[in-house]
Formats: sequence, C-alpha cells, structure tokens
Amino acid sequence: MASAVTKMLDKLNPFSSTEEGVPASEPTEEELNDLRKRYESAEQAQVLAFYDELNVAEKASLFERLSSINPSYINEITKKALQPTSSTKEDVTLEPLPEAATASILDSKTEDIEKWYEAGLDLVAEGQVAVVLMAGGQGTRLGSSAPKGCFDIGLPSHKSLFQIQAQRIYKIQELAEKKSGKKNVIVPWYVMTSGPTRGPTEKFFEEHKYFGLQKDDVVIFEQGILPCISNDGKILLESKSKVAVAPDGNGGIYQALLTSNVRTDMRKRGIKHIHAYCVDNCLVKVADPVFLGFSASKDVDIATKVVRKRSAKESVGLILLKNGKPDVVEYSEIDTATAEAKDPKQPEILKYRAANIVNHYYSFRFLETIEQWVHQLPHHVARKKIPYVDTEKGETIKPEKPNGIKLEQFVFDVFPMLDLQKFASMEVKREDEFSPLKNAKGTGEDDPDTSRQDILSQGKRWVQAVGGSVVSESGNDDAGVEVSPLISYGGEGLDFLKDRTINAVAVIEKEA
Repeated sequence: MASAVTKMLDKLNPFSSTEEGVPASEPTEEELNDLRKRYESAEQAQVLAFYDELNVAEKASLFERLSSINPSYINEITKKALQPTSSTKEDVTLEPLPEAATASILDSKTEDIEKWYEAGLDLVAEGQVAVVLMAGGQGTRLGSSAPKGCFDIGLPSHKSLFQIQAQRIYKIQELAEKKSGKKNVIVPWYVMTSGPTRGPTEKFFEEHKYFGLQKDDVVIFEQGILPCISNDGKILLESKSKVAVAPDGNGGIYQALLTSNVRTDMRKRGIKHIHAYCVDNCLVKVADPVFLGFSASKDVDIATKVVRKRSAKESVGLILLKNGKPDVVEYSEIDTATAEAKDPKQPEILKYRAANIVNHYYSFRFLETIEQWVHQLPHHVARKKIPYVDTEKGETIKPEKPNGIKLEQFVFDVFPMLDLQKFASMEVKREDEFSPLKNAKGTGEDDPDTSRQDILSQGKRWVQAVGGSVVSESGNDDAGVEVSPLISYGGEGLDFLKDRTINAVAVIEKEA
C-alpha cells in the first residue's frame, strides 16, 4: 500500500528533489534512449532538440529535470485544464452558507467571542496549533525582486511583513503561557516558499535571527513546480538546457505538505489545528485564538475567514454554496442581479457578501487524508508571456503577447469535496483583519501606503479604546500609531495608555 501511495504522489509531483553535492554525470546511452522514447511517445520530444550541443553538466541537469517529469501526465492535466467539464449556467445554483455554518464578529455575542478566544488560547497552550504561511510570491508588482514577506510597507519601525507576523506568533505564545501557567509554549511556523523565493527567504530569516522565534520551530519548505506549456500544448524550454517552469499555485500547498514532510513534523508535534494564510495581509491575526476556538467548537475540517463585500461591484471571490457544496465563486461568474441581491433579513446589506481573503483553518485529521483527494484537484490555466527557445531555430524569443500557459491549483479547490457539516465560515471586520498588499506604491488601493495606514489606524483605535488620545501636530486626521505585536496582539494589554496623549505618528514598542 505504501509503495502504491508513493507512486501516486510521484505522478502528482512531476518534479522530485535531488541530492545536493553529487557531481554531474552524463547519462548512459541506454538511459538517454529510454528518456527519449518517453517523450516521443508523449509527442514532447522537442525538449531534447539541443541535447547534443550541451556540455556534460548541462546534459546531466537537463536529463535529471526531464527524468522527474511525467510527460504523459503533463499532457493529461493540460488537456483537462484547457477543456474543463463544467456545469452550464442554467445548472448552477448559488446560495449563502446556512446560518448554522457561519458566525460574524460584527454581530456575535460578546460572551461567544470571549468563549472562542479562551478555548483557542487553551489549544495554543496545549501545543495543538500550527501555522502555515503561503509565501511563494515575489514583490515584482511592488518594484522588488525579493520575496513579498521581506517587504517594508513604510511603518515607522520599518518592520517587514515577515517580522510583523513572527512577532504576532511570539505574542500569542506569550498570552497562552500567561493564561495556562505553562512555559515554552510553541506555535510552529511552516513557511511555504516557491523555487525563486526559498533561498532569499531562508537568508532573510537567518539574518534576522528568526525574529525571536526558535529556529527549529520555523520550517521553510517549497511548493511544487510545473512546466510551462505553449499554446499548442508543447513543453517550453527556457534555454537550450533548461525547461521553463512555474510554481504550481497556492493549491500546491497540499502536495507540498507531503513531499516536504511538513505533515510528518506536525504529527510528531501533536498538532491538531492549523491556521493557513497568505503573506501579503499586514493585518492578519496569525494563530487567531477566536478563529481557532470557533472552528474547533464546530468540529469542522475546514473553516474560512471572510470580510463583508464593500459593494456589489467589488471584484472579489465569494464563499458560497455552489450546487449545495461550499465553494469560492469568482466575481466574473456572478451575474449583476445576483451580485446586487439584498439579504431578506437585513435589507441594508448584500445577500452574497462573504468575500474570500485566503485565511483558513484545517483540522489535522483532514490533512491526514490528503492522499485520498489531492489527485482530484483541478488545474487552472493562466495565459502568460513566457520567454522560450525556438526549438527549430535555436533563438530565444521574448513574446509581446501571451504565447503559452502556466498551470496552477487553487487552495480552495478542495472546499466542494467536504460535507457541509464539516465546513464553516467566520465573518471578521475588514479594518481589523484584512489589508492586502497587491499593487505598487501610489496606486491608492491595496498598496504599501494603504497597508501602512491600516496598521496605523488600527493602533490609533486601540489607544482610543483604552481611554488614550492621539493627536497630530500636522493636523493630519490619518496620522496614527504603530503598536508593536510584542506589546499587543489584538488591542489587549494597553491599559497603561489610559489618559495618555500620543503624538502621532508614533511607535509603541514597550510599556512606558
């Protein structure tokens, strides 16, 4: 059985890791012929067009890469992605999740929120909570080639996104220790990178001494990759000796948890509850005890945080029931009448309003079943301009329009596979929990300036909530306060600021 599972996972992960430090050696004639036959039978022999021109190291590298690809499987998933079997619009029914599967911080009872918070902190104290960060993206749109988590959004402290999130983990460990009386409470942090971001991410964490966390409790691992495909279905070469590849999307997280042995590490640690999120949200409540407590109380396998859609025209995916199954429905899939429909019980708000923010809870028991369903996850097509080598002329081409596709999986594609009773959703306040960093500075929306302002505004609200005041000598109403996560995780512990006047912009890094 174990060997059968291994074979299946090898098929799903067409690239295998290789042993480092082994000197390159040219494959034997027999090995090369076997490889050539595999690619010829899949009508992908063009990847070997320049093999005879390469030096020994290049031949070894290309052979190794091509040996780790199953070209027939790539053909299969490409065909499925380009010709998906989907329901017609007439067949699709959309409904909000039932009330039994939802909760909202906006209108839940205070005692319920406190109960979830206390229960979540208990889970942290018992060592049952882990965090998975999806951090594969580069800051290309932000004008940076570094991993997005390294980005400085312009806070007075100049903390990176990685540092902000690491300090929230540190603080939640501290809060759990204080509540339970235990020492050395650990929330392991599993950081999923892509090929291009792994090295720089590891270096960044090492240079900053893991931001106060223990090195052994920060596990950096890598998502999978897939070859880039031309518009006519051919595997593209980046150079004469390299296959053009791209990360397999945030849905590659499930396969990566297996191939990286992250799940095995979780099992050894006794993890039962996992919080997973994307790196670009500066307001994310990492290992949020309220969310953990809510999800555990529901005994679900997946839960997701949502924010209220700003307007009918906001271009966001929604968490809905699609044909009776929990799913994410993209903005482009929803007609105007549906988007503008009002909630019958609350006519002032939208009926379909649960905006997806890629912020999820998983039970570990569900992750123990990955092998049973991961092969069913679909691949999606992203049409891109992909530089490539013309295999007939040997020239490198930089296309001016999309010439091929990258295949990717989405983390939410697993949602419809769950029974409804094992899925839940929690609505949270956008201003407290969601400020994505997507665009270059000066864009005015989801950019470094809005991220910075959202953190400063939150800090200002926290100060005012405990009876402090915030003033700005410049008279700027937007001037705010940066409260270090080491001082407060979610607004707690700031009573020392009562009756204090803070001159903005200010940083509060310690009680004083």
